[in-house]
Amino acid sequence: MEEDRIKWDARYTGTEYFFSCAPSRFLEQNLDLIRALAGRRALDIACGEGRNGIFLAQNGFEVTAVDISERGLARGIKRAAQLGVRVNFVQADLENYRLQENYDLIINFNFLLRPLIPMLVDALAPCGVVLMETILEIPTLQGEHSKNFLLHQGELETLFSRLDGSILLVEEETSVENPVARVIFKKQEEEVKVEVEKTAGTSPGLSS
Repeated sequence: MEEDRIKWDARYTGTEYFFSCAPSRFLEQNLDLIRALAGRRALDIACGEGRNGIFLAQNGFEVTAVDISERGLARGIKRAAQLGVRVNFVQADLENYRLQENYDLIINFNFLLRPLIPMLVDALAPCGVVLMETILEIPTLQGEHSKNFLLHQGELETLFSRLDGSILLVEEETSVENPVARVIFKKQEEEVKVEVEKTAGTSPGLSS
């Protein structure tokens, strides 16, 4: 939506990085697990200034990073070039974006578009992983937020439990200024269908 692009372009206009350059702590803490579970094709949804996608690229992933904000992406492109890593930054409105490829890893931080979640899982390769963390609506939440983009308590587990795969971790952190819910989800392995060739006629036997 145009108003979202304008809003986020404004937030990325300041002299400092909006979310800092450091990757999400949840992503950093689970890097070894991700490496063990998934391949190296990664998608960063709502990447902002690119901090998490750049972190993955620094750790050997082939990364596509998508966001609506041209200014956020420009910062990501500049920083990736400074660090000598390659990230494919794409400007797109995620309400209309269609995933064209399969990925081994999809990360989603500080963004909630409920209809997109099944599409993310569909875009995973077999045994691929979704790592997601976003804001939780509880009475102690600080700041101004649109309730449409906030998770209810217990909702993240419900959303992923309906999909084909396994929830490896789900947790809610509520005793902080910015409460969040997190999930690590692994898509089920593709079933191998064995076709048995049937030959016409009777089974071979002794000739008379």
